[in-house]
Order: sequence, then structure tokens, then C-alpha cells
Amino acid sequence: MPYGLRASAVKFTQSETQREMTMLGLGTVLQRPSTSSNISTQTFSPRAPRRLACRVQPCAALVTDTPRPKIIGNSNGNGTVGQNGPTIIDGQTLHSISSHQLDLLRSMDKYMESTVLPILKDVNLCWQPTDFLPDSSSPDFADQVVELRKRTDNLPDDYLVVLVGDMITEEALPTYMAMLNTLDGVRDETGAAPTPWGRWTRQWTAEENRHGDLMNKYCYLSGRVNMKAIEKTIQNLIGSGMDPKTQNNPYYGFIYTSFQERATKISHGNTAAHAAEYGDKQLGRICAAIAGDEARHEKAYIKITDEIFRLDPSGAVIAFSDMMRKQIVMPAHLMSDNEHSTNNGRNLFKDFSAVAQATGTYTGKDYVDIMEFLMKHWKIAELQGLSPQAQKAQEDVQSLLTKFKRLTDRQERIMKSKPVVQTQFSWIFNREVPVIMV
Repeated sequence: MPYGLRASAVKFTQSETQREMTMLGLGTVLQRPSTSSNISTQTFSPRAPRRLACRVQPCAALVTDTPRPKIIGNSNGNGTVGQNGPTIIDGQTLHSISSHQLDLLRSMDKYMESTVLPILKDVNLCWQPTDFLPDSSSPDFADQVVELRKRTDNLPDDYLVVLVGDMITEEALPTYMAMLNTLDGVRDETGAAPTPWGRWTRQWTAEENRHGDLMNKYCYLSGRVNMKAIEKTIQNLIGSGMDPKTQNNPYYGFIYTSFQERATKISHGNTAAHAAEYGDKQLGRICAAIAGDEARHEKAYIKITDEIFRLDPSGAVIAFSDMMRKQIVMPAHLMSDNEHSTNNGRNLFKDFSAVAQATGTYTGKDYVDIMEFLMKHWKIAELQGLSPQAQKAQEDVQSLLTKFKRLTDRQERIMKSKPVVQTQFSWIFNREVPVIMV
């Protein structure tokens, strides 16, 4: 738990007017090459409905200019940050950004207009899914589908597992837009706010939306995958959400998105190369086009964070160090198809990640490389004039990188001696794929 914070006490009170509630305690961990999450549920009887009343405990802000609050904080969901400071609910720090830092973000409107929003493409210049798919209005549409199916015949099952897992991750886009709109000071307050932050969130989402659409349709037309199982996984994932531990804080949120966009760029780039190797050049072009979008979006999020580092280097390095210490949670870590654990006794996301590692699509080394890239880009080791807390964060994250490199090297050696288990994946009609036990 960061900075020795204690979980708040939670007290439950009965209410005859409140409907049954189910609390999900979502553990958020990432063990490279895969992540796992522990989900504990407590269901209250409908005969004795209860209302959750949280006693919120104040904590010291994870920023440089906010004193320990003397008044109990209140998490009311409106993102107001003031004298109450950050809060802790169920062990999580929320709304940790200070009023001063919010002012800095508001001062970035012109920067967003001039530097970040231009990275988005005009709709008329963007590729669309139909550019890569058989033309359904063409008289020879059926022949085009037959040709597509011939191209996909040589795609091996482990490739299909990774491709489907990536597609499911893209299809959970509503969750990612919701995550951005949890960030204080930059959320789209109305759903159609004309602010540069609101416009960025909506238009970024619109560009990303094409990715899942295209991959889903291509997989459907291929006939190689079980779309019903995939659709159930998508619905489960969107319903489960994600918890990246970003504290409603844009400093944390944009560090997370900078990391994640680079990770997805790498993954889609590798699926593009592998598709071409297996003879499906059209699928290779599809994955490469998606990787190109991810590269643009990575550039945008890094530019946002560049300005945060310029305006508040101490606050930025504290946020970066804390995110790296907690480790970056993969967006689809709560995926479930309702049968994988029953059939195999293991977690679906962990097994999908193990296949991605084994195929070289996204690996533990990629994770460490991204961390090192961002540290070099933001010149973490060279920052001067930092607060004492930020200086410690600067030292800690450099030590952490060294530790992660050592662990990754060790993991690669250990993986060679781990047993391989044939594992069923519902996405490919329960055909078996070898998975290294970790």
C-alpha cells in the first residue's frame, strides 16, 4: 500500500429502501509476462438489503504542495478538489491531485489546442474498416470472403489466441473512455464539452473505435474463431471494467496511457509481422494500420505528459515513480469467458498473456523496455531542483528499473525449464494451445 496508507474502515448499515448490493474487491497486480487479479465477492441477501456507508479516511497527498488534510475527505464523485484533499476508500487513494496542480492543468488548454489536438486526424483522412474488408455491396462479395478464408487457413492457433485477445482488448473501449473521464480537471463534464480535454477524449475514442470494429469483422468472416465465446468475453470485460490505480489524477492517468499506447503499438506491430509471415498479408496490413494509430496516440499522451513534467517536475516524477512501483495493469486483466477457469483451472488473462509471451508478441522484456524508454524520454535521472520527496522518487524508480531488468532476465531463463500444458481456449472452439506454466 503506497506511503504506508491505511485502509479506511467500512461500516455497513441496513436500509429497507436500498436494493441488494454486491461488492467486488478487485485486486490489481501485474506479473510479467502476465497479470492476475483476485476477485472476492460479498453478496447481501435481498431479504435484508443494505446500504454501503464508507467512512473515508484522509491521507497525505502524493504531491509536493499539498499538506496533510485536517478534515475528513468526501468522495462524492464530482471530482472537486479543495481543502479536503485526497481520500482513501477501501485502501485506495482517490482525488490525490492538489488545487495548484489542477490550475496547472487548466493552463494547458492552449498547449492542447496547438500541440495535442492536431495529432488527431480528420475523419475524411482516416482509414475505415471497410477499406480492408470484402465489399458487401459487390456482386463478388462471396468470392472475396472465400479468398479471405483461404488466407487465414495457415494462421496457427497460438496466433489466433493472441489476435483474438488483442481484439477483445480493443473492443472494451467504453471502459477506457470511462477511465479518462474519472480524471479530475480534464474529464468531459457534459458528454459534449467543447474544452480541448473533452474534445480529445471523444475524438481519441472515435479513432480507437475503428480498431475493434475491423478486427472483429475480420475474425468473424474468417470462420476460424468462436464468435459467441468471444462476444461473451467482450461483454464480461466491459462489465468488469478495469482499475489502473490512477487515483483520479491526470498526472497518473497520462503516464498510464503513455505506457499503454506504446505497449499496444508493439503488440499490434508484432501481430502484423506474424500475419505476413503466415501468408495473410491483408491481415498484416490491418494490424499495421492499427499499430500506426497507436503510435500517433502514444505521441499525443507523451506530449501531454511532457508539459506536465515541464510545469511540475516534482509532482510528475512522484507520479511516475508511484505508477511504476504499483506496475502498469493491462487493460484486459479482468477478462473472462465463463468457462476457461472451469476447463483449465487457471485464469484466462494469464494464459492469454503467456501465449503472447511465447509467440514474442508482447513480452516481459517489452514491458521493461517501455519503462526505460519513458524514463529516458522524460530524463528522469537528470531532473534537477526537485523537492525532497521527488528526489527520493527519482532514486527509487531508477533502482526499480534495475530490479525489473534483473527479474526479466531471470524469468527468461526460468521459463525454459517450466512445464508446458496443453490448454483449451473457447475462442478457438476449445482447441488446445501449449501454455508455459508460470
